[in-house]
Amino acid sequence: MVHAIAIDAAGGPEVLTWREVEVGEPGPGEIRLRHLAVGLNFIDVYYRKGVYQPPGGYPLIPGAEAAGEVVAVGPGVTGLRPGDRVVYQVHVGAYAEERLLPADRAVKLPDGLDPRIAAAGFLKGLTVQCLIRRTFKVEKGQTILWHAAAGGVGSIAAQWVSALGATVIGTVGDDAKAEIAKANGCAHVINYRSEDFVARVKEITGGEGVACVYDSVGKDTFPASLDCLRPIGTFVSFGQSSGLPPPFTLAMLQQKGSLYATRPSIMTYVAKRPDLEASAAELFAALKDGTVKVAINQEWPLREAADAHRALEARQTTGATVLVP
Repeated sequence: MVHAIAIDAAGGPEVLTWREVEVGEPGPGEIRLRHLAVGLNFIDVYYRKGVYQPPGGYPLIPGAEAAGEVVAVGPGVTGLRPGDRVVYQVHVGAYAEERLLPADRAVKLPDGLDPRIAAAGFLKGLTVQCLIRRTFKVEKGQTILWHAAAGGVGSIAAQWVSALGATVIGTVGDDAKAEIAKANGCAHVINYRSEDFVARVKEITGGEGVACVYDSVGKDTFPASLDCLRPIGTFVSFGQSSGLPPPFTLAMLQQKGSLYATRPSIMTYVAKRPDLEASAAELFAALKDGTVKVAINQEWPLREAADAHRALEARQTTGATVLVP
């Protein structure tokens, strides 16, 4: 029998349970995958806690990304066959040894790309690609602020943004993470637990502020993030690891310098197949030429996903984490 991590109701890490599940034959437009590695992401925590409502209700198998091998294809599937290695990102369902997946969500792995790297970096890499090339297009010479710069997304972003010729100011929670952020390309690193990050950003930029703030922390960094922006700057909120930021009025954006604010979702950006393929191609190219390196700093057996969630929520992880079936 196939096993998976499933939950019956929202809650803490303890609701993640290892159990047998049924996986049928693929239907029209579907493939059946045997997972080789599963990525760990904060979106998994949001679904587990009920911050995001599961699309199919409960019981729920969480997990937004994985790499695997095609074991069967359903009617009408072209371009994929058993034995192909693929990677994907969706909302849920990846915390399983095997699963069914719509074929149009799977992207073939380039030759030579380790499936563990793919599983650890696909959703995070696509997120960065969309954030820095589409949400706010980072240009050479700009200065941006990235919160949680030593995390999985932040580590990729610091490398990619600095390679584009922009200056990255990163925030972290301790000195060890500061070293990781520096190694990944942050020109300046701020420990927000011991420093006033708004004052430091103003100091670093000569009082001007940054062109864009990328914020996945949420409650703990808002509204201070807005005070780091230069006039007509852009605030990009793409997560809330510390909790949802409080509501604010549009007037606040005007008062703080005619600012822009947006709350993007990667799922919207790659909902159409051509957009998914284009973003994946740019990510694979960045991985191939060394612009982006994915550091897998933690690894847990899939059955121990609860321990991985505890570490992630406690901000004890750096870089990427994989769960191995």
